[in-house]
Amino acid sequence: MVIQLLLLFLVFQQSLCYQLDGVVVTLGDHDALEAIKNGLTDPYGYLKSWNDSNSGACSGDWVGIKCAQGQVIAIQLPWKGLSGRLSEKIGQLSALRKINFHDNEITGMIPNSIGFLRNLRGVHLFNNKFSGSIPVSIGSCPMLQTLDLSSNSLTGIIPESIAKSTKLYKLNLSFNSLSGAVPISLTRSNSLTFLALDNNNLTGSVPDTWGSGKEAQLQILTLDHNSLSGNVPNSLSRLGNLEEISMNHNKINGTIPKGIGSLSKLRILDLSENDLSNEIPVSLSDLPKLSSFNVSYNNLSGSVPFFLSNKFNSSSFVGNLQLCGFTGSPPCPSLPPSQVLPSSPSETSKNSGRKFSLKTILLIASGALLGVLIILCIIWICCMLSRRSKASKSKNGDNVRKVTTTAAAGEKGVAVSGTEIEAGGDMGGKLVHFEGPLVFTADDLLCATAEIMGKSNYGTVYKATLEDGSQVAVKRLREKIAKNLKEFEGEVNGLGKIRHPNLLSLRAYYMGPKGEKLLVFDFMPKGSLASFLHARGPDTPIDWPTRLSIAIGAARGLSYLHANESIIHGNLTAANILLDEQTNAKIADYGLSRLMTTNASSSVVATAGAQGYRAPELAKAKNLSTKTDVYSLGVIMLELLTGKSPGEPMNGMDLPQWVASIVNEEWTNEVFDLELMKDANNGDELLNTLKLALHCVDPSPAARPEVHEVLQQLEKIKPAELPVSSGEDGGD
Repeated sequence: MVIQLLLLFLVFQQSLCYQLDGVVVTLGDHDALEAIKNGLTDPYGYLKSWNDSNSGACSGDWVGIKCAQGQVIAIQLPWKGLSGRLSEKIGQLSALRKINFHDNEITGMIPNSIGFLRNLRGVHLFNNKFSGSIPVSIGSCPMLQTLDLSSNSLTGIIPESIAKSTKLYKLNLSFNSLSGAVPISLTRSNSLTFLALDNNNLTGSVPDTWGSGKEAQLQILTLDHNSLSGNVPNSLSRLGNLEEISMNHNKINGTIPKGIGSLSKLRILDLSENDLSNEIPVSLSDLPKLSSFNVSYNNLSGSVPFFLSNKFNSSSFVGNLQLCGFTGSPPCPSLPPSQVLPSSPSETSKNSGRKFSLKTILLIASGALLGVLIILCIIWICCMLSRRSKASKSKNGDNVRKVTTTAAAGEKGVAVSGTEIEAGGDMGGKLVHFEGPLVFTADDLLCATAEIMGKSNYGTVYKATLEDGSQVAVKRLREKIAKNLKEFEGEVNGLGKIRHPNLLSLRAYYMGPKGEKLLVFDFMPKGSLASFLHARGPDTPIDWPTRLSIAIGAARGLSYLHANESIIHGNLTAANILLDEQTNAKIADYGLSRLMTTNASSSVVATAGAQGYRAPELAKAKNLSTKTDVYSLGVIMLELLTGKSPGEPMNGMDLPQWVASIVNEEWTNEVFDLELMKDANNGDELLNTLKLALHCVDPSPAARPEVHEVLQQLEKIKPAELPVSSGEDGGD
């Protein structure tokens, strides 16, 4: 009888769980994992370990599975090449805390059963191909802290219920196709510190209910690249912890709220490409940490506050026809002396008040400047101490290891041949040098003074000034857009070997201990072709030989990429054609798509379309080709000929359509920039270049020439005395 009871107990126990080599796995969890495995396609065999012949799910042998007390608490399978669908049975893993499938190819809908997981803390499904809507049930996860569904193909509205997760501090839904309004519930959250809803199809007004809670923690707010309208909300001024506001590329109108000037932690403010009007509030000059500011391409008017015009270059303000007081803009109008009337006593008292206010502002500015100088001195001292410490270690032979294909130079100012790999100094990480005139340490780079020059889908670009006074451009890649470490290093080492007079050279890259990735390039003092053409003053003409030389340089660089490196640029614009001191063109951002995930690369192509450089066939198919690059080059040639930006609407037509319509009406001379018409000797060259440019932007890819043919034609047009950069295939 005792034996029978014992057997019955064992059978009952086995119905609840599996016992595998002493590791107990609940039946429900085992069943759920089997369903997840069966729903996924695993081309590299990572899930082969998920079988009953092994030690069991909780033994540590199942790849990506972590358990506690016989229950699965984490599934972590990023960068595994998985496709297929994620099973609804994931909701049976009742103890699950973390779901991590980012950077795969998983399709289908996000399982609604995720809402059953009461212990769920983190969901990381970004950079996949999930479609459908966001499950409303996600708001039923009371412990949820991070939800990252960015870079997928999600549609529908953002559920209000997400904000029910009162511990949620990071929500990233960017780079999807979500529509509808920004949920009011998110604006009232006290837990959110990071909210990214950019690059979607959101519409309606931005809610004016931010900071309704007493302890709002929001630091990062990105709503750019949507179709949002209405005003910039005044309630943003309640968010005292805000460090970044990004609302560019929307349809936002009205004025910039003065209250934003009270956000003392703000570093980044981007309101460009909207319909904002009136003046820039003087209160924005009071933002002590503001390092990136952009209000370009709005309808702003009046004078730019002195602090802002002094700190930021013209690219922050261009495209506002009635705005003055910044570098390259027309001078602000002032009343002639004869029109200045005597002041009444009341006006005199007001004016004296203004003088006192100005004095106060100057005192505050002086104090702030003194504080900045003190901080810079402290940083400089720290860097010097760090460098001395590093030099001491170097004497003991334990710090730097070099891998060179030929003899490497060891001192600054001496060209390095081959590749130099250096430990990241006191900061950690790894610095890799390529051939070039500058040698610097990781500490040199990380301790350099930096100024933000611009932002793109790739990341943020800085001008970094090293201690010896030399300058480099540093591109910090956006978080999570890069491929996995092994693929990234393989691709970036290939890009570092490319040398051509009309290509911007990659001089080094740095990988930090926390995954940050910096690309170091030569610094181009004249900036981009876009700013060179469109951000100059009326007294700074650009003659035809200079413009033609730039077109030839761009064609040479692109031809080398196509013929010698098999690289399709995919995002060629006037903004990434840079100019050196002699105004030679150098193409930037080539090959960067090789460093990025597929979804991130697609978003870059989409942005090029928004700027007016994308070939029409890319609206339906995403297959880049040499002919799509030629189309972009043709748009740039039209930009040089007309002086017009492709981003400017012209009677509902893009730049190629507008030019074609003028030519068809036989008003060809109306196309050219007035500056170019002053020299009668340019006529034939302008017409021949125009014909070639229109050939490049033909709607049919098959009708377009290859870039080497474009280059040949441009060189025939070139007058004999036109200077060009030397060498077509050589190094710098």
